[in-house]
Amino acid sequence: MATPGFVLGLVLPIILWAGSSAGIGFRFASYISDYMVLQKEPAGAVIWGYGIPGATVTVTLCQNQKAIMRKGTSVKDSKIWMVVLDPMKPGGPFEVVAEQTIGRINHTLSIQNVLFGDVWVCSGQSNMQMTVLQIFNATSEMSNTAAYQSVRILSVSLVEAEQELEDLPGVELPWSKPTSENLGHGNFNYMSAVCWLFGRNLYDTLQYPIGLISSSWGGTPIEAWSSGRSLKACGVSEQRFIPLNLGGPSNNSVLWNAMIHPLHKMTLKGVVWYQGESNGNYNTDLYNCTFPALIDDWRQTFHCGSQGQTERLFPFGFVQLSSDLSAGPSQDGFPQIRWHQTADFGCVPNLRMPNTFMAVAMDLGDRNSPFKSIHPRDKQTVAYRLHLGARAVAYGEKNLAFQGPLPEKIELLADKRLLNLTYYQKIQVQRLDKKIFTISCCSDHQCKWLPAPMDTFSTQTLALDISLCRGTPVALRYAWTTWPCEYKQCPLYHPSSTLPAPPFIAFITNEVPGRHSKVAK
Repeated sequence: MATPGFVLGLVLPIILWAGSSAGIGFRFASYISDYMVLQKEPAGAVIWGYGIPGATVTVTLCQNQKAIMRKGTSVKDSKIWMVVLDPMKPGGPFEVVAEQTIGRINHTLSIQNVLFGDVWVCSGQSNMQMTVLQIFNATSEMSNTAAYQSVRILSVSLVEAEQELEDLPGVELPWSKPTSENLGHGNFNYMSAVCWLFGRNLYDTLQYPIGLISSSWGGTPIEAWSSGRSLKACGVSEQRFIPLNLGGPSNNSVLWNAMIHPLHKMTLKGVVWYQGESNGNYNTDLYNCTFPALIDDWRQTFHCGSQGQTERLFPFGFVQLSSDLSAGPSQDGFPQIRWHQTADFGCVPNLRMPNTFMAVAMDLGDRNSPFKSIHPRDKQTVAYRLHLGARAVAYGEKNLAFQGPLPEKIELLADKRLLNLTYYQKIQVQRLDKKIFTISCCSDHQCKWLPAPMDTFSTQTLALDISLCRGTPVALRYAWTTWPCEYKQCPLYHPSSTLPAPPFIAFITNEVPGRHSKVAK
């Protein structure tokens, strides 16, 4: 009697496995889960996953246990299935049900509490990775979640890959409602403070669901987040090595491959980016190519991956670098990166960077940050400035100030002792600084940078004293240091919005720095 029992013990698991084999491998993509936000109208949200080649997959959108939409497709030889939902108005909650049919066998998956709204990806290095636990007023900020349960968050696991991956190899924080625990899980863990605060500000304005996906890694150069295509276009060497002093992965494309490309089928509203510190002494002179190239490549990839649902020129916002004491006053890596972040135009959007917006952060230096000065804790102001740019550029809000003043014209006055700057906007002069403007003065075939103290000003003009220049004034620059001013104490702001004037460098040709000027070396 012992033998039959032994045989049954072997056969039973085999029978169960055979009966469920049609369901093996049938799943949603790794980031499709309960509590997620899908992109609202006018785009159609993409739902995709894996199944058995040749099987039929039907995706049903349900609300209050009633089907309101049904889409069918088949599983390709690549084992991938994908449907594009009809455009949906913002709101919810909904249930998404996917059913795979092969022969007479059906298998069903479902996700609950799904909302439609705007989906933003947040990426970059450690200043994007900092959590709400690490910023000013952390306790209050982490507890301020009750009114924001329709702002949903997801954090991507830190993974590298040598080749482009189709799906995320890991999700650190699955789609979730915000809580104090997942907003401040740990230092540089989850959730991104800039991302969360940006989304919270958007929700306050838009009053519909916002989905936030954080995919960032500290100490990483732009090369790790760029595809091989975009790097090749900028002449970046294919040699793969780890530069000194970078704290995270730095080989070409390894984070693009594992942490961005797997999201490319998703329908997005836009991206916000905070990166550049690691390029302050690594391929610095290429950043005016690599950054615009990254933006264009991400846009093309997400547009194609979503079957055209993500806009080809989707909005792309970024934070211009803040300040860092450790870099030293004589280093110009940070000023160069700040300038190159605008493709050497000084402001965005511009011809090389359409549909972009920028938050200037050089006046938010934090000398006492426990995470070192390169990690300032005032992420609230960063996110607020970012969201102003999004409202103006991504959402088309009119008559909204979203960037600080930049000169429209630079002209040498007749006595050649004063340089007159005329600004696009009204200016607020907080103080007359003697060092923040410098002028390139040339004589006997040699040039040197000299201070050009602020002199007199009106509502839209500013005169600089250039009497120290005994030769020919050739170029002018503003805030061209790693630490241009103390916390919110730069000399020039927009009068009604406390937005600082951005740094610039321009030849003195009576031209517009933000439109036509070239970099003065």
